[in-house]
Amino acid sequence: MSETKNTLIVREVKKSFGGVLACNGPSLEASTGKIHAIIGPNGAGKTTLINLISGVYPPDAGQVLLNGEDITHTRSSQIAQKGIARTFQNVALFRGMSVLENMMLGRNYHMKAGVVSCGIFWGRARREEAEQRRKVEDVIDFLGLSDIRKTPVSGLPLGLQKRVELGRALVAEPKVLLLDEPMGGMNLEEKESMARFVLDVTEHTSTAVILIEHDMGVIMDISDHIIVMDQGSVIAEGTPSEVQANPRVIEAYLGGHAA
Repeated sequence: MSETKNTLIVREVKKSFGGVLACNGPSLEASTGKIHAIIGPNGAGKTTLINLISGVYPPDAGQVLLNGEDITHTRSSQIAQKGIARTFQNVALFRGMSVLENMMLGRNYHMKAGVVSCGIFWGRARREEAEQRRKVEDVIDFLGLSDIRKTPVSGLPLGLQKRVELGRALVAEPKVLLLDEPMGGMNLEEKESMARFVLDVTEHTSTAVILIEHDMGVIMDISDHIIVMDQGSVIAEGTPSEVQANPRVIEAYLGGHAA
């Protein structure tokens, strides 16, 4: 696939920690409107790969391109500004803040009125805040969170907290959305709802989704393309049907390690 058809291209990135090679050259290409899944046993390097893409760690080798721009050694805050948003394995919300307040934080990079503007041109800043809030309210409606929009997230069950975290990522209007186990700890009904929201994101926005998830039923149902990692390397990739039939995948993951 050519670079012009892909929002994100990762080329043979490597990362070691204390002599342990966590990522050993995986590559991937993520295109707009598609769900690209990363699967593998615990410790396979999946989250490390996501952290390299989002700038949490700089890679020791390899390259990351976003819309043709090399962002390999760009700081995580700048990568977020350029259009990569993510969720985390462990929910990373401000627990004392409401659903709305947490999601408003996702619009920070879109705010143009700075401190001076807020002090001198108060009306301009006020109008901008109202516009940003409208965008957040749209996402709240999309995710079915309207009834709890003013509820502190500390009082919500895990499934709803994860939905709020997805919302905070979505309000940033990302080009690439990185989802690290968004359904972990959910019951079946919550997983079905989250899967539907992820599908709707790819259908109604110009976003490329990269998904790490242990529920193989979900992965096979909603993914367009899957890469399989083991011990830091990619051992297989392809469509869900191709991956299911791959002997190396069956041996390394599906056969003995699937959760």
